[in-house]
Amino acid sequence: MKFIDEARIEVTAGNGGNGAASFRREKFVPRGGPDGGDGGRGGSIWAVADRNINTLVDYRYQRKFVARNGERGRGSDQYGAAAEDIRLRVPVGTQIRDEDSGETIADLTQHEQVALLAKGGEGGLGNLHFKSSTNRAPRQSTPGKEGEHRRLVLELKVLADVGLLGMPNAGKSTFIAAVSNARPKIADYPFTTLHPHLGVVRVGPGKSFVVADIPGLIEGAAEGAGLGHQFLRHLQRTRLLLHLVDLGPLDPQADPARDARAIVRELRSYDPALAEKPRWLVLNKIDTIPPDEREARIADFVKRYRGRGRNALPVERVFAISAVTREGCEALCLAVNGYLESLRVPEPAGFDVRFEQQAQDAGSREAGHA
Repeated sequence: MKFIDEARIEVTAGNGGNGAASFRREKFVPRGGPDGGDGGRGGSIWAVADRNINTLVDYRYQRKFVARNGERGRGSDQYGAAAEDIRLRVPVGTQIRDEDSGETIADLTQHEQVALLAKGGEGGLGNLHFKSSTNRAPRQSTPGKEGEHRRLVLELKVLADVGLLGMPNAGKSTFIAAVSNARPKIADYPFTTLHPHLGVVRVGPGKSFVVADIPGLIEGAAEGAGLGHQFLRHLQRTRLLLHLVDLGPLDPQADPARDARAIVRELRSYDPALAEKPRWLVLNKIDTIPPDEREARIADFVKRYRGRGRNALPVERVFAISAVTREGCEALCLAVNGYLESLRVPEPAGFDVRFEQQAQDAGSREAGHA
């Protein structure tokens, strides 16, 4: 299935049905009085988060969604039927914005969480609501209200605890395949990863975390070089970034420290908040360096990466690994899990139920107006 993480759609809720102006006319019932019913509520459009969907590809081809109008009221106290709602199922992690105002309408981060995208119009009142002691034969009724219309932007931001960052061919795909159940494409040429991959890393009974691998960045990504900044949004929800660096590049002209600093500049140009996330250096491919040279090579890299003066970069933690031989991978995963456990806050009981209850309450309120 093609991976699509952004889509633009147009949603139009249904109009409410008009109220009826009618009078009871039956044999042997003189002056029957008003009996015009209310119009039905127009259909609303909802978004529902579904963990069984992992792409927005369905909304790349169908972009307009229009709900049905409510039925108009009729005589004999007959109310018009409310129209059915439309429920659009989207991947967990989808953020929905109004294209015109830029307002964030919903951020769906839980399975079965729902959000109202466009509310259906309320039905009009029939003339039976206007009768009184001084107005025995009211002829007025009200029309139904129009449903909401919106142009929306859907953005999928994958939900992961840890994000992998680095230049093409830094070994991110090899690393995620070595430590998790993900099986991305691995090859000896750049940009083999063309869309994000998620992998679950298990470090013990009941202990695991999710890692996201995105396509590699290169210098100039802000101007569209390589694959640009297209996939950096998938790192915005992570709590820790692992910056993988190829410590033993085959190209003798390559400078790992310079390339690593370029990645940090690209992060800052895309989103300063993303650049401020905790970021650990993971120096990969140490199997290509003779054992007696590794310590000196690591120290030299860290020194040149950190820099001096105003442009100095912070270095939180440094790990040396080989994703091919898995040397150092277990220690890294245990350290990551320990860090994430220190950040975790227990979720309140019934978290998913709360979202579902909100949806049911909202639906009940709207059904009451129909």
